Amino acid sequence: MSNTVGSALSTGRSLTYLIVAGIAWGTAGAAASLVFRAGDMGPLTLSFWRCVGGLVLLLGVLALRRGPRAGAGTAAPEPRRRRLVRILGTGIGLTVFQSAYFAAVQATGLAVGTVVTLGAGPVLIAVGARVLMGERIGAGGVVAVGGALAGLGVLVLGGGGAAVRPLGVLLAVLSAAGYAAITLLTRWLGRTGAGGDALSTTTWSFAVGAVGLLPMAAAEGLLPHTDAPLRTLALLLYVAAVPTALAYALYFAGAAVVRAATVSVIMLLEPVSAALIAVTLLGEQLTAATVTGTLLLLLAVTGLALAEARAAVAAA
Repeated sequence: MSNTVGSALSTGRSLTYLIVAGIAWGTAGAAASLVFRAGDMGPLTLSFWRCVGGLVLLLGVLALRRGPRAGAGTAAPEPRRRRLVRILGTGIGLTVFQSAYFAAVQATGLAVGTVVTLGAGPVLIAVGARVLMGERIGAGGVVAVGGALAGLGVLVLGGGGAAVRPLGVLLAVLSAAGYAAITLLTRWLGRTGAGGDALSTTTWSFAVGAVGLLPMAAAEGLLPHTDAPLRTLALLLYVAAVPTALAYALYFAGAAVVRAATVSVIMLLEPVSAALIAVTLLGEQLTAATVTGTLLLLLAVTGLALAEARAAVAAA
């Protein structure tokens, strides 16, 4: 992704930004689990409030960025129709991505929901890029996709039902499909012209998500019943501020400098940190099959990143 903010950053600082973003994203599901335990808030309502909070905070980030550096950018403005397609497509994909993810966490737990989402996402991207845009996967990519499918199979068939629920896995795969759709749309638009500003696109995509989720969130109940309203409010503010506004801002700044393959590997911090939180703080149990499936998925994502790196070197 391209972003004018990141061009002045050193590689070391960019890597730090990405590490913080990955760990912050890993806490979003944990906060969601605590929200679900504190009351009857549903995943669509949680996703709605995340969109609203993220929109408000990211608008503030954009205002600060445009203030002292209003004339820093020299890139030509993106055509209106192209920008509309980017924002609407990203908004719909982002809404599916985070809503299905929260539903997966509610259904099958933080560790499994996060690992499946983040493990299946790169696989769906690789397959989608091959089918829709003719991008070659390569032998390493084929092995990685096969490993990811094997990991998913182990999670679903070997989880014993109590630890891994098939519905939760399906919701996580749906979440991964939303993530993959965003990435493929961005890649497709990037082929036909310069990419739009990623932070601005995400900000307005949250607006699309908030509008689209409002009716469904209202049906679930915008204001949940809870015995701990202040705790729930604090968790909602955390979700909007740290794994949303802060993490996205740091990610876009860092991803503008660091190679995409390196970014993919660093982002494995998200499922790893989520799994650690799930076990140590939320009391989730990981069976041998869950651990095996998780390792297969993480190794598959690493393999895809390495395959992408080799392809980039060969094309240079």
